[in-house]
Amino acid sequence: MNQPLTNNSITALFNIQYPIIQAGMIWASGWKLASAVSNAGGLGLIGAGSMYPEVLREHIQKCRAATNQPFGVNIPLLYPDIDQLIQIIIEEKVPIVFTSAGNPKTFTARLKTEGIKVVHVVSSSKFAKKAEDAGCDAVVAEGFEAGGHNGREETTTLVLIPAVRAAVSIPVIAAGGIANGRQMLATMILGADGVQIGSRFICTPEASSHANFKAAIIGASEGDTQLSMKKLVPVRLLKNEFFQQIEEAETRGAEPEELKQILGRARAKRGMFEGDLHEGELEVGQVAALIHEIKPAAAVVEEIMSDYHAAIRSLCLALNK
Repeated sequence: MNQPLTNNSITALFNIQYPIIQAGMIWASGWKLASAVSNAGGLGLIGAGSMYPEVLREHIQKCRAATNQPFGVNIPLLYPDIDQLIQIIIEEKVPIVFTSAGNPKTFTARLKTEGIKVVHVVSSSKFAKKAEDAGCDAVVAEGFEAGGHNGREETTTLVLIPAVRAAVSIPVIAAGGIANGRQMLATMILGADGVQIGSRFICTPEASSHANFKAAIIGASEGDTQLSMKKLVPVRLLKNEFFQQIEEAETRGAEPEELKQILGRARAKRGMFEGDLHEGELEVGQVAALIHEIKPAAAVVEEIMSDYHAAIRSLCLALNK
């Protein structure tokens, strides 16, 4: 059994056993995944980005019934029903909120007044500082390798983490390109206090994403994902026919309006939730190339921590030679 990490700012902040946060991913992270990760000693997040307000309320209530451990909700601030989502989170007394894709000043003060811990996802040290100034309790520094929506700066995790660590005094959570304990240790050596992991948790039975999507991730190799739709909101996708349509349009200089037409409506749901591997939008990180099997979320957490401790032992041996 892996031992808790003591004297760690992330485990102390969230009152969890391990500094592992499961990312709030659309069409993948409902209450089943969030509660499973929380029960395993990490912090599970419900991904509100694909949920109508009352659906979010249902997931919060089911998550609370499935775990007595802390859990949270991730909210993209550009969501059209954002005011309703915030109100539901307050009413349901969710203890932790991760915000992304917007200005952290918008809701941080209000959430903190309600006793809610707030973390904001950033892609640069400049935005990390703005999140700290807005009163956030921590930041997620998400590198270019990450799946889903990504920063325009295209800064890799290896560069981003030390830059953000130097810019802020609040805890830093590394994200992007992390699926095992060795990668977790590497980011913590760079200055992170914990990690946020998305793609690895898609390939679990508890994730609500379609079996076809999970199988496609397991079958992925290096180079099978690429950042796309840079004229809209940059997003890393698994390459398929839809990706090729976007790439061809971008290569010939298509304007944002044409890209929006190609994207259409519910493209992400079509791919990740309904399993259309050809015309659906398949958001996943570069680390898909290192994911080779579906296993329960608790086993993923245990494996990451075992790998983390083994990496420390190997590093100590190497340094003492």
